Amino acid sequence: MDPQILSKDLNINLMDFRERTAHSSDFIEHRITASGVDCALLLCDGMVKQELLAEFLAEPLMGLRLARPGPEALLQWLMERAVLAADQKPCNTMEEVLHFAMSGFVVILADGANHAIACGLQGYSLRSVTEPDTEMNLRGAREGFVEAIRINQTMIRRRIKSSALKFELYPLNNQSKTDISIVYMTDRADEKMVEQVKRQLSEVQMDVILSAGYLQPFLEGRPLSLFSRVGTTERPDVLCSKVAEGRIGILVDGVPFALIVPYLFNEHFQSLDDYAYRPYYALLIRLLKYAAFFLSILLPGMYVALSVFDPEFLPDQLLFTIVSAEESTPFPMMLEALIIHFIYELMREAGLRLPRPVGHAVGIVGALVIGDAAVNAGLVGSPMVMIVALTALSSFVVPSLYEAVALLKFLFIIVGGTWGLYGIALGLMLLAVNLCALMSEGVPHMAPLAPFSAFSMRDTAFRQSWRSLGKRSAKLQRMPGSDWKKGDEKR
Repeated sequence: MDPQILSKDLNINLMDFRERTAHSSDFIEHRITASGVDCALLLCDGMVKQELLAEFLAEPLMGLRLARPGPEALLQWLMERAVLAADQKPCNTMEEVLHFAMSGFVVILADGANHAIACGLQGYSLRSVTEPDTEMNLRGAREGFVEAIRINQTMIRRRIKSSALKFELYPLNNQSKTDISIVYMTDRADEKMVEQVKRQLSEVQMDVILSAGYLQPFLEGRPLSLFSRVGTTERPDVLCSKVAEGRIGILVDGVPFALIVPYLFNEHFQSLDDYAYRPYYALLIRLLKYAAFFLSILLPGMYVALSVFDPEFLPDQLLFTIVSAEESTPFPMMLEALIIHFIYELMREAGLRLPRPVGHAVGIVGALVIGDAAVNAGLVGSPMVMIVALTALSSFVVPSLYEAVALLKFLFIIVGGTWGLYGIALGLMLLAVNLCALMSEGVPHMAPLAPFSAFSMRDTAFRQSWRSLGKRSAKLQRMPGSDWKKGDEKR
């Protein structure tokens, strides 16, 4: 509906309120008289703490005696003299009244005034702040985002006590009016980049936003790719570190994850613990992650390509073991690899969606019963089961890339089984070209490797000590190939 200015007649406003809410049972209207003025309190059941409502709003209004009673004087007293709530907002339209009422506010309407006051007395149930489940660490904080957006803002503000840190909270223009908050530092984030992100979010045309992943396609540009250019995190400290580099964070009400733009490819291989360890150990961990990524996408395809087209590259003893195992299997090598990896993905999805006790049982059954039975029955060879195990183990080292890895390993199996090592090499070249062509909010996705930046390479595969990193901070605007570099140099 179009925004409608509130009427001075309280009864007309209440009738409009009931009509727009379709007499829903969770909306409550309570009429009172304050200093001789007829008023109505509008709220949503379960969203307001009843103790706060009675102590800080209902009782003071009932006992209020104004020198010059009237609706405007009453509302002015609520805004200027009464400290009933930390968050008080004026309302001029019925759309604003409904939005605040459904956000846990108590809206006060006065007969004779064409505006209202919304007092924040939220009291709905919240999940307590706990340790993140998806981003574990050994030497960092144990706090993770929760579903309430204002609590998430508080956790960020606690870590960055700077006036440059800015939150812009506004609802999306959809049916659910989901609140989102854009987080950035005004002295580090590029103004044009912030405006571009706002413009992209304004294009979201969905009735309901139930996950941060709903917004990711609107923040990603072209060309199409298997790799997302929008980062996600469940940790406030990770978001704070990205915001300090000039990134933009996006919080969604009701979602315990934050989005980060721009997001670079090398950041998938970094974790918060890397910056708590010594540089030499951080180097080892990051090299392991890079090796695990390439192992998870290339190992099955390389195994098929070498076994079918180039067996002379394999040691004689290993080749003899592979031939002995494959003699008893009825399927070609490529089809066997596709079948066993499909069974693994099937078991993983079943174990992930079931309750935890049952999910563990599915994993045990899949590993012991199905794998052993498939080898004994001659459906797959024992070396192939080992390849699947190594691939699965490697794919969990970098969980943020699992979606792309799951598809790429199937593609490289088909390419390796069709064209051999030449197909693997061609596939890697196409993958590199696609990654180098990606831009994340005007910043090359493969920076600082392509285009190369020696200064920014100090925190990629190798991390320098904090004595060096702390001398000069890296900003995205200075990255080679960035659309914002020229503007940053002018400032």
